[in-house]
Amino acid sequence: MSKEFNITGACNPDRHYMINLESRLKQIKILIDNGNYFTINKGRQYGKTTTLKALRKYLSTDYIVISLDFQGNMSEAEFENQFEFAEAFANAVKQALKRTIYYAELESKIAEIDMAIEKSGERFRLVKLFSMLSDLCADASKPVVLIIDEVDQATNNQVFLDFLSQLRYYYIERDEYSTFQSVILAGVHDVRNLKQKISKNSKSGHNSPWNIAIPFDVDMSFSPEDITGMLKEYEADYCTGMNISE
Repeated sequence: MSKEFNITGACNPDRHYMINLESRLKQIKILIDNGNYFTINKGRQYGKTTTLKALRKYLSTDYIVISLDFQGNMSEAEFENQFEFAEAFANAVKQALKRTIYYAELESKIAEIDMAIEKSGERFRLVKLFSMLSDLCADASKPVVLIIDEVDQATNNQVFLDFLSQLRYYYIERDEYSTFQSVILAGVHDVRNLKQKISKNSKSGHNSPWNIAIPFDVDMSFSPEDITGMLKEYEADYCTGMNISE
């Protein structure tokens, strides 16, 4: 199958002409190795999802990667209350782990979460979910990285702020409790502003639960070198005689 240039959705190196993502993946992995939590905020068609898909594969040797997409994994109904969110999030984690080679070793922990949800019903809350996710991280043979794309789906939802607060708590207490090695939230908008959006008239609205995130300084734009490599591949296929450097 011949390749083409893609401007809709994520790119696949087997089907599309792409820039080489190696340099930016290396930079992002340094942040993850250091245990940083951060947010990737860029406009549409900037390559966020393509980069995250490549990152999942790039990290697979050293980490267990739980990669979610709030647009695909969660519906608006799942943000109505903590129980709906916790149940949907737990199921999304299970489905994400099934795509990895580590599901078998963590299947018992996933089963415990399922059993707790069934037993507790609507009394199952984020506090209980994160306690059990902490146990899952403790039992995992490698550090666990959580990636969530399209977090904009959660904008203006108090439940999502509660979720961020739990991430923050375990980040601060990670010397005491096992938790994710790194968390990456990707979207168009900066989730550090979500508290202010929801609680404009509240003093607490100035305190973001995501203030643990470090600045993300990796350049996501296309450099001339990036574009040159992509055009060279196209030229090798079609021999148009183009002046690539020009």
